[in-house]
Amino acid sequence: MKGSFSAQDWERIRRDWGRWWHFDLDRPMVVIERLDGYDIAPELIPEIVPHAIEIPLETTPEQTVKFYDDMISRTRYYGDAFPRWYPDFGPGIVAAFLGAEPSVVDHSVWYEPEAGLSICDLQPRFDPKNPWWQRVLALTETAAAHWKQDVVVGYVDLGGNLDILTSLLNSEELLLGLIQQPDEVLRVTSRITEAWLACFNRLDAVISPAGAGSTAWAQMWAPGSFYMLQSDFSIMISPQMFEQYVLPDIAACSERMDHAFYHLDGPGAIRHLDMLLSLDSLQGIQWIPGAGAPPPEKWLPELKRIRDAGKLCQVYVTPQGAQTIMRELGGKGFCFVLFEGVGFADAEDLVQSLR
Repeated sequence: MKGSFSAQDWERIRRDWGRWWHFDLDRPMVVIERLDGYDIAPELIPEIVPHAIEIPLETTPEQTVKFYDDMISRTRYYGDAFPRWYPDFGPGIVAAFLGAEPSVVDHSVWYEPEAGLSICDLQPRFDPKNPWWQRVLALTETAAAHWKQDVVVGYVDLGGNLDILTSLLNSEELLLGLIQQPDEVLRVTSRITEAWLACFNRLDAVISPAGAGSTAWAQMWAPGSFYMLQSDFSIMISPQMFEQYVLPDIAACSERMDHAFYHLDGPGAIRHLDMLLSLDSLQGIQWIPGAGAPPPEKWLPELKRIRDAGKLCQVYVTPQGAQTIMRELGGKGFCFVLFEGVGFADAEDLVQSLR
């Protein structure tokens, strides 16, 4: 990789992110990534694709890594951003590892469960010979071997237990099952958690020895194993159901890793926040208000709840949004990912002002 990220830059990343994880940094983390225009070598990849899952099957892992190598080398990293990559197969790829067939429509990954399937019919079991798993594992191994400590290789988006179950069944059947057949739902979710941990452990055995730290789909660096846990399906269930079906999974997964975060998505998920904050093994919350909702800086009471509970917090904000949060709540414990309203010319000045 012909990037401009130096050994001194990596030393700073390890030092500052390490202090942030231990609540020992008074300033917020400020992450800005900007990609320069670039041309793809046609012999490698025929076109630019947003998901690794869209890359043609005949493309080797080595060719795929070379494609992303070029993209990473042309990315500018400001503030606390760093060179990173993860095999993007869309959300919840564990469903494919358990037998569901993913499809890509308009650059989004979807699953179409078998018609007429009920919760009682499901017997999910992780098969290490599954072709989708083999592809993800090969890409992760190739990337870790190629980049070593120059690029942080992240874990694929594994998904959450009920989200994965929705891909194997469907939302309507799962909602009915939660009411009519709770024991069956617990049986299947228990197997999904086992499969999730098996996949995470195997990927961690590839990523950790590289010594570059870890990351996931969220723009965060961690000195040990790290993942952004989630349950988007939880906006459709009560706190009582969340406590019964989701919280044990979050606890089991977060206890397995060194640094665990939770992706809290949408106003409907806020009712589960206190239970999440009660988990000692969960170090932080990523707050995503969701489409149509006010931006993060309009949720100051919720952000304050997260910080008052001793948790870290990541938000995707505009420069103005970050400044509002800083003014009202301070910056300690926050990670601001700035994705709008930042050009090359003013990126560094903005980083310094927020720090």
